[in-house]
Amino acid sequence: MTSLDPPGVLDALGARFADGPPREIPPEADGVVLAMPVILRIERDPVPERTPLLEAAAEAAVAVCLDERAAPGGPWYDAVRAWTDGRIRKIARRARGAHWRAVQDLDGVTVAVGSAEVRALLPGPVDDAPREVSRLQIGGTDLPDDEPGPPGAGIPVIWVNGALEMTVGKAAAQVGHASMLDAAARGLDAVPSYAVRTADPAQWARLCEAAERGAAVAVRDAGFTEVAPGTITAITTP
Repeated sequence: MTSLDPPGVLDALGARFADGPPREIPPEADGVVLAMPVILRIERDPVPERTPLLEAAAEAAVAVCLDERAAPGGPWYDAVRAWTDGRIRKIARRARGAHWRAVQDLDGVTVAVGSAEVRALLPGPVDDAPREVSRLQIGGTDLPDDEPGPPGAGIPVIWVNGALEMTVGKAAAQVGHASMLDAAARGLDAVPSYAVRTADPAQWARLCEAAERGAAVAVRDAGFTEVAPGTITAITTP
């Protein structure tokens, strides 16, 4: 029996991978670029640790897609579906103090991992972002490397390509892509927790081989910032 109900936003995203490599997404025909704002809470004191912040970003991005408001018929569905049908761009910005409190009033989901907090907002046109978002800085998201230790058993791991030396803002966008693609590929309907770790060159070579075999899910960047088009930035393993 064929359902007349529209598919969920991650169902539609997963369809790109159903028959091999993801299909190419052409540039926006109408010139309207859609993006999900990912707001990183980076206070002056205390400064969050890098790994928990990235783990919160990974969970927040997929949480918007799996939120009941983004389900077919929900108030977020059209906005999120239009975005996932395109290039799933994300723009990470940093906020602190009153600016962080202000973005809590915008549609989205806030996730905390330890003391780190990230809010992923409803996607919309880049050139028409709310003032609470457009006034936030994109740069200034560098945080020192930390040592999170081995990931917990049974938790999917998003491995970041350490050779790229991405800023925290760029890495946050990439792990958000990774969590969405992983959830779509596995057909998840609940928000999982993810561990984020940085892969050394030897680990990365093995991960790329796993992705080629279909045993892991890779993110290939469009190359708008920091890295060349087609670069694999993150790989998720179960």
